[in-house]
Amino acid sequence: MTFPTRRAVFLAVIMGCVPAFAQTLVPAGPETVASQAVIRKLNAYVGLLNRTLRASESMARYGSWVNMKTGPTGRESIVYGLYSLYDVRDEIAKAKAAVNVEPRMAELDAAIPPYVVAYETLAPLIAQANGYHERADYKVDKMAEGKTLHAKLAPAGKAFLEERAKLEPLFAREKLKSDEAELALIEKREGRKARWVVVNVMLRARPVVELLPREAKPVVDLPAFDAALATYASAVRSMDEFAAAEPGSFSGFEGRPASWLGKLREFREKLGRAKGDARRGRIDTTWIVNDYNTLISSSQMATRFPR
Repeated sequence: MTFPTRRAVFLAVIMGCVPAFAQTLVPAGPETVASQAVIRKLNAYVGLLNRTLRASESMARYGSWVNMKTGPTGRESIVYGLYSLYDVRDEIAKAKAAVNVEPRMAELDAAIPPYVVAYETLAPLIAQANGYHERADYKVDKMAEGKTLHAKLAPAGKAFLEERAKLEPLFAREKLKSDEAELALIEKREGRKARWVVVNVMLRARPVVELLPREAKPVVDLPAFDAALATYASAVRSMDEFAAAEPGSFSGFEGRPASWLGKLREFREKLGRAKGDARRGRIDTTWIVNDYNTLISSSQMATRFPR
């Protein structure tokens, strides 16, 4: 069973909404300037979320071989250790600066400082524990230092994961508001033409990806997934109708959203048989995320070279 990392999803979140188009540029008005300010702020936050995701992955790896309640015993048959972390000083600085920049996003802005504190508390402990296991010191001291480290690592990891769990939905909410505003701006300027159709499809695709099972949450909320899938399906049908009326509107993109929809419905059938628990069905979701990332790439060229 393979789960997609959140990294792919968050990268797609910030990059995958509005594709590039070969059109005459519209002079920037107040709405455009405001939209750009939102994007800059959210980019600072998503940079932090993406790079610090490594800490979540590291704790998941640690928890795969250690009982988080009792800690390591020294009698483990396999010791996987942890993952090393990235240098995130630049991302932290940008995110902390963005907190005080307009436009204000009250709840999201307020969630950034405690998240940074939780990360900065956890990071040195992960680094220390990773070094300990990489050197295989546990073979010499019979896991003595590992037990001492666990007493600090477990609560720090729990606190970090709790702060991240608070932050992710707040970010997603603000990003959705930004994307909806961008979609409305496109409609105001151009109408529901090819550009609007592509952006709408990609905007409705993302919630489906965000509801996919992952290591930290292997059980899917099936009613929420069904609702997101139905919304995406409606957007795909609208795109197909537009393509039938305006042939050649979507270079290299036409048919891809419908194909992905078909695969998602097959995936939903498997989830149903497993009662939403991806572990029960040994369901691999990597290919769904990979296909989604392909959608993102092709959407960015969708109307650049219409036939």
